[in-house]
Amino acid sequence: MPGGSLRRIYWGMTKTLLCIGYGYSARALARRMLARGWRVIGTTRDLGEAQPDEDVELLQWPGANVPLEGVTHVLSSVGPNEGGDPVMEALREELVARAASGQFDWVGYLSTTAVYGDQGGAWVDEDTPVAPSSRRGNWRAQAEAAWQAIPDLPLHIFRLAGIYGPGRGPFAKLMAGKARRIVKPGQVFSRIHVEDIATILEASIDRPNPGAIYNVCDDEPAPPQDVLGYGAELLGLPVPAEVPFDEAGMTPMARSFYGENKRVRNTRIKEELGVTLAYPDYRTGLRAVKMAEDLESYTPPADPPAL
Repeated sequence: MPGGSLRRIYWGMTKTLLCIGYGYSARALARRMLARGWRVIGTTRDLGEAQPDEDVELLQWPGANVPLEGVTHVLSSVGPNEGGDPVMEALREELVARAASGQFDWVGYLSTTAVYGDQGGAWVDEDTPVAPSSRRGNWRAQAEAAWQAIPDLPLHIFRLAGIYGPGRGPFAKLMAGKARRIVKPGQVFSRIHVEDIATILEASIDRPNPGAIYNVCDDEPAPPQDVLGYGAELLGLPVPAEVPFDEAGMTPMARSFYGENKRVRNTRIKEELGVTLAYPDYRTGLRAVKMAEDLESYTPPADPPAL
């Protein structure tokens, strides 16, 4: 009998992870927990478009009821909107009741470093006061507070920097000739490889500290134009020309990201969780992404589009 079938029959004897929002980061964690013999349940908005890993029990939500019975660990990666956090709206009362019963061993909420707002390029850590300067940052800060307000919930908040990894790197745009090296003097962004996210979450699960907040980022905040330039070099493509920020003609959403400038410290994940990042900077990360995407066989078009 396949191991997955055994897990389904005897899941009551194992740990059960519920991923509310079975997306890019949740999938990376789920693969690790499945390998440890855990039961994993994931929710998705569209079952038809979902690409589950073997043995993940997927259900469509909103739609079906979220099964909390027997769940020992919860990871929520559902983003808030102007109406608040959809998970809080739908499940708060049940989460309150189950937290009071002591059912959960660990709960994780994936937030964002946008809650720190614009810091003018200064360093921030988890003790820096929340001061969102964008609408999305404000929504996240409110969602964090809503999760924190549930009594007895063993909550861990993870403030993620920009996520990249296989399928989410600069290479597709570079190969299509659509990448632009937009330059805003002094601007830097922090980043994190998806597998390092999974490492940090797994380490927290193994060392729970309810109430903890962790910045999830690599060691080197860097200008976006440097990252694109390095990606082009890895592909053997011409480095796209620089475009001044004021001349870039960006969408309001894209411009809002450049409205926040900060350097995010990750000391706590190392000292408290004992994490060693596999990809401590964008160079090691992009090299790994390139290998994972098997771009070695790519041949640039004879007449590439204008950069």
